[in-house]
Amino acid sequence: MAATIKIMLISSPIGSPEKHKRIVRAIGLHKINQVVEKPDTPSFRGMAIKVPHLLKVVSE
Repeated sequence: MAATIKIMLISSPIGSPEKHKRIVRAIGLHKINQVVEKPDTPSFRGMAIKVPHLLKVVSE
């Protein structure tokens, strides 16, 4: 079974740069406190690192 991480949107991307908004949408987050489960790959980890003020890794 492949490893997964759960990512939660903790703050609204409104007022953030367009690049940050695109990262949040690419992860698949739309609402605050929404949690998505994604594969634990360097690409998803990199996206989460780019916007730490908007996202939180819930579990690894």
